[in-house]
Amino acid sequence: MCDDDASGVLAAAPRPVTGTAVDPVSLAPVDEVVITTLMDNTFDGLLAGDDRVRRSRLGVGLVGAPQFEDGLTTAGLRAEHGFSALVRVRRGETVTTLLFDTGVSPDGMVSNAERLGIDLGEVQGVVLSHGHFDHAGGLAGLAGRRGVRGLPMTVHPLVWTRRRLAPPGLDPSALPTLSRHACESEGFEVIERRSPSLLVDGSVLITGEVDRTTDFERGMPPAHQAWDGAGWRHDPLVLDDQALVVHVRDKGLVVLTGCGHAGVVNIARHALRLTGVERLHALIGGLHLSGPAFEPIIAPTVSALTEMTPDLVVSAHCSGWRAQQALATALPEAWVPSSSGTSFHLAA
Repeated sequence: MCDDDASGVLAAAPRPVTGTAVDPVSLAPVDEVVITTLMDNTFDGLLAGDDRVRRSRLGVGLVGAPQFEDGLTTAGLRAEHGFSALVRVRRGETVTTLLFDTGVSPDGMVSNAERLGIDLGEVQGVVLSHGHFDHAGGLAGLAGRRGVRGLPMTVHPLVWTRRRLAPPGLDPSALPTLSRHACESEGFEVIERRSPSLLVDGSVLITGEVDRTTDFERGMPPAHQAWDGAGWRHDPLVLDDQALVVHVRDKGLVVLTGCGHAGVVNIARHALRLTGVERLHALIGGLHLSGPAFEPIIAPTVSALTEMTPDLVVSAHCSGWRAQQALATALPEAWVPSSSGTSFHLAA
């Protein structure tokens, strides 16, 4: 599809949205949320933690290696171009565990969970941020490791969209397409919602479609295409993109993104507007600011996030090193590098 296609430009244009939400969401505050990165693009076993950040040990995970005297070596954790996070929410004495995305490979996320001593049998629900394969590839491993009969999986209805990459001058490359039939055959109970969803007795919000209100977050470039039933069309918005939101009592919102295709500023503002909560406490996940199509919006993104004064920013997965550097410079007290196996403890 051409760069100057009128429908694509119109679809990507921001919509002016002001005032409070028409259908506000009453998000119950929680006492604590612990977000553990089960899979990210990097693993650094030498990173230091603090009272809110707990790092995995360098030597976690013994594996066979005959070249050593005892036949073993410490493997650390796997890193791959994908994202997965375990979310534990505590409200009073009740603790609920959700899995947000599953990484790219069938065995990567479950291997890391095993090495970390995490029992995936405790997972009470799965949330997919969107349908791209680097966030849904580990579903097979989850099903094979623990069994998922009746396990609810919350998705946007467009998560099953066929997509491809068609860069100019190159042959198009199909992206793996998630199959609803296959997921249900494995035992997942698929729950489709376009609108916001409340989980865990009203204390976890899944945003559904995100309002696009900024004038700089325009979405994916023309090479990202989707099949509309009649042909391939530019898919700038990735409308199935959604985030997970928790309100930590007396602290503010914790926003967890997969790739942030809706634009991380759009997502944060949408969450604040939906819930009526005035403060962004933490932002964790992929910000999709890597590569030539997105690096031009790093500056306005960082500027907008700085105005929100979050206490914690963890830019993971597809954020890119230039964005990491900019965030670290602008928010030195809030920014923390991500790594597979890191847990973020946020409490009232």
